[in-house]
Amino acid sequence: MPTIADNIAQIEKGLKQETRLIAVTKTKPEEVLMEAYNAGCKRFGENKVQEMTAKYEALPKDIEWHMIGHLQTNKVKYMAPYVTLVHSVDSFKLLKEINKEAAKNDRIIPCLLQIFIAQEETKFGLSEEEAREIITSPELSDLQNIRIAGLMGMASNTEDEQVVRAEFKGLKTLFESFKSYQNEQVSMQELSMGMSADYTIAMEEGSTLIRVGSSIFGSR
Repeated sequence: MPTIADNIAQIEKGLKQETRLIAVTKTKPEEVLMEAYNAGCKRFGENKVQEMTAKYEALPKDIEWHMIGHLQTNKVKYMAPYVTLVHSVDSFKLLKEINKEAAKNDRIIPCLLQIFIAQEETKFGLSEEEAREIITSPELSDLQNIRIAGLMGMASNTEDEQVVRAEFKGLKTLFESFKSYQNEQVSMQELSMGMSADYTIAMEEGSTLIRVGSSIFGSR
């Protein structure tokens, strides 16, 4: 049976140069994360702030911590001292809170706007119009402690690869179009899309960050 190290090596081998792997470590114990770390994987994605913070405190400090789950404003303060990238910003209110807590920690926190691209109502995210409103808002220049570094999206949970590809393609097109709004606050560098089931399609469509859990750690 392949080990965690084998799985990471296998995924890394197939990655395009511009695509980086985030190991989705939610619900996994610290010793499992250390197995991934010792295999050279130092980007971890979590979807609960408390769990991420406990792991951050226990594990080596050269790990990048990515917040990939739905984020509540009242939890931002716990991760503001250390989080590397917030993938799941779905409101201006949340951006303001991240900015406030980043300022308290004398940090600039990069954020991705989560765009709703799937055909399922269960997923969070902004519409194209809402995202455009945020990045063109005059208020954004007041938020000196955040940077909008790109977009994130989750494709529909379907076997139909054409649907998934079309959703990723649409997000990439939006990402490229938002480059025309670049300023001190907005720099479209990261496109976070693709999970265990669909990361190869996401990579083909231009993903820079893939979020992979079960293909590394096995299904829960």
